Amino acid sequence: MYLTIRRLKVQPGLLDEAVRLVEHEMVPILCSLPGFVEYEVVQIGENEGLTISIFETQEQAEESNTRAAEWVKPRFAQFAAGPHEIVAVGEVRFREAR
Repeated sequence: MYLTIRRLKVQPGLLDEAVRLVEHEMVPILCSLPGFVEYEVVQIGENEGLTISIFETQEQAEESNTRAAEWVKPRFAQFAAGPHEIVAVGEVRFREAR
């Protein structure tokens, strides 16, 4: 499995609305991609979040980054307070879940 982490910074007071937009529009796109395993949104600051996507292969994880970037440009610009940043793509070496 491969994990990709993206960072999003939003304008003050818009994080909840931005998360809802991601949940209702971008997540269905990523869920429909081959190899999709999991998607998380993590708030790391008042106006900042990380998204974590897990896919079966590195190619699938990288394709998710392409699709996310294509979606962010037209749909997320109204919320953005900085660029959509891909923090990392890497192989999951250990994972335990309940």
